[in-house]
Amino acid sequence: MRADYHVHTAFSDDSTYPMEDVMRDAIARGIDELCFTEHVDYGIKKDWDEPGEMPVRKGGVGEPAEMPLANADYPRYYEAVCAMQEKYAGQIRIRFGLEFGAQAHTIPRYDLAGAYLFEKLRPVLTEILRAVIADGKGIELNTSSHRYGLPDLTPSRDILRLYHELGGRIITIGSDSHKPDHLGAYIDEGKAELRALGFREFCTFERMQPIFHAL
Repeated sequence: MRADYHVHTAFSDDSTYPMEDVMRDAIARGIDELCFTEHVDYGIKKDWDEPGEMPVRKGGVGEPAEMPLANADYPRYYEAVCAMQEKYAGQIRIRFGLEFGAQAHTIPRYDLAGAYLFEKLRPVLTEILRAVIADGKGIELNTSSHRYGLPDLTPSRDILRLYHELGGRIITIGSDSHKPDHLGAYIDEGKAELRALGFREFCTFERMQPIFHAL
């Protein structure tokens, strides 16, 4: 099973990758299942239908000169996914959702102390991860740390190890793709990292229920 569970398209304000191009590329690369995860950052970006002046970004290839700097256009996003599911049925499985929250690179904007050491955060992380596990939820290994040349994984090996020690089993793997060369990147390396940390399975989802696959 080859799955990429963190994929952005032009429905995210930081990507110009057309959804159908993603579909074709994923099939060509032997990806069995992918999950679209378009950005929603409440309190930072406006919704597409909010009144008032909308901040913009420079348009990419095939786009107008300016594009709204906004959360995903939910109705159009849903319609596009449904169209892709119908058109490519039998070739690839498609899931979709939303990526909520501020991004890690925005932390210095809100906390002048920046990042904190793991040992300082261990108590609160333990509490959070126990709640995640008790609620039947999971976490994601984001393989973009490889392309950014980061010294650790995302989340860190310490956090992944703690999650595993606490009994966490539900974990997806995603490339955080925003452009063609990101799609499906470092998924195999991510699987190897998880095996080294003691995990034996990764997950995809069906009707919001985890499906476990051997690493």
